[in-house]
Amino acid sequence: MNRIMFVCHGNICRSPMAEFIMKKLVSEKFPDESFVISSSATSTEEIGNPVYPPAKEELRRHGLSCGGKYAVRLKESDYGMYDLFIVMDGNNLRNIRRIFTSDPENKVHKLLEFAGRSDDVSDPWYTRDFETAYNDILEGCKGLAEYIGNNRRNGNA
Repeated sequence: MNRIMFVCHGNICRSPMAEFIMKKLVSEKFPDESFVISSSATSTEEIGNPVYPPAKEELRRHGLSCGGKYAVRLKESDYGMYDLFIVMDGNNLRNIRRIFTSDPENKVHKLLEFAGRSDDVSDPWYTRDFETAYNDILEGCKGLAEYIGNNRRNGNA
């Protein structure tokens, strides 16, 4: 479970925020382990664009940098390269299922499942509320880190 891909629509707000939040969390919780954590989009609209400035600013307010990150699109071939694909909302879930066509290893999950919630991560593209999105993502990432830790303790890593 050391290869995690976060996925949202454009890969300029929520999924890169999750990528950099999770990188920080695993570096603190699992300092001796190597992780591959990245993010991608289900659409082509923002490919090549940097992280949206308000999302970048929200990360900066929490001491996180996302410099050098540019939007990339999820590909069907990514399925074999990652252990988990974490989507931000139900639309992303539908779109990722179109890209992968199947999920035989049950790798695809909504982020807030790991926080015991069934709702979606707030979308700041529409609300302009990047703080709420950050808090949703942080809550989900903390739950995901706990899930990874529990799997390690139970020998399922």
